[in-house]
Amino acid sequence: MERSRVAVAGASGLIGGALVRSLAADGHEVVRLVRRAPRGPDEVRWDPERGRVDGAGLIGCEVVVNLAAAGVGDRRWTPEYKRVLRDSRVLGTAALAEAVASLPEPPRAFLNGSAIGFYGDTGERVADEDAPPGDGFLARLCVEWEEAAAPAEEAGVRTVFLRTGLVVARGSGAWGRLFPLFRAGLGGRLGDGRQYWSYIALHDEVAAIRHLIDRADLSGPFNLTAPQPLTNREVTAAMGRVLRRPAVCAVPRPVLRAALGELAGDVLASQRVVPRRLLESGFRFAFPGIEEAIRAA
Repeated sequence: MERSRVAVAGASGLIGGALVRSLAADGHEVVRLVRRAPRGPDEVRWDPERGRVDGAGLIGCEVVVNLAAAGVGDRRWTPEYKRVLRDSRVLGTAALAEAVASLPEPPRAFLNGSAIGFYGDTGERVADEDAPPGDGFLARLCVEWEEAAAPAEEAGVRTVFLRTGLVVARGSGAWGRLFPLFRAGLGGRLGDGRQYWSYIALHDEVAAIRHLIDRADLSGPFNLTAPQPLTNREVTAAMGRVLRRPAVCAVPRPVLRAALGELAGDVLASQRVVPRRLLESGFRFAFPGIEEAIRAA
């Protein structure tokens, strides 16, 4: 991609921060959306829950990437926090999509966050981008999340949905919690460990987003997951091997449900998701295997 002006919402998050660093390193002008008063020309004010975006700050942006969302695993799913999860995704996406659509010269692409939670519990069934949405809170939320981007699509802006899996990285996300446990020798399977985990190395997540930014012929949903999903038991064994720690502990289902409440159902769910469209587009993973991804982190 030639040097461009790219707006990023969620730039302080795990994926957003890595994407901003990658774009800046290649000389692109990055504009961050912030909730406070801007501190410079590289920041744009927005208030996603109230549907407010300083559209003037987006003028000249060739691409807008929305990765802003409250963390699914940050708190128990009380009715209040489920509202926070929904509003941060649906209202934020709608605000940005409407701002994009209203620009005199809209950007050429709008990439919007989503998640493999879209598919619900797939069990042993392999799910690619043609699979239907599943059941449950997260699946319904992902459907609403993607539907909220309609104003951008209707304005003729190429719109891409980033259905991201479990990102293997230190410091944040699911693996940010797993690494300390395994280093302390407390790692192990969750439940019976037979549920599939569809993971992706942070490096490959950013590379895939960059790939989708660059390719003007690509739109719609893309699964951002490594090519071969593994069971939680297999992931656990790989963590133990790479970190050279025992991985014999196990967290029984009742304990998970007591600790996590409704969220436990999704932790124990099986999501055997594959990135068919990403592979067909010619993308190549740098860290396709779980041990490679863990070492990269």
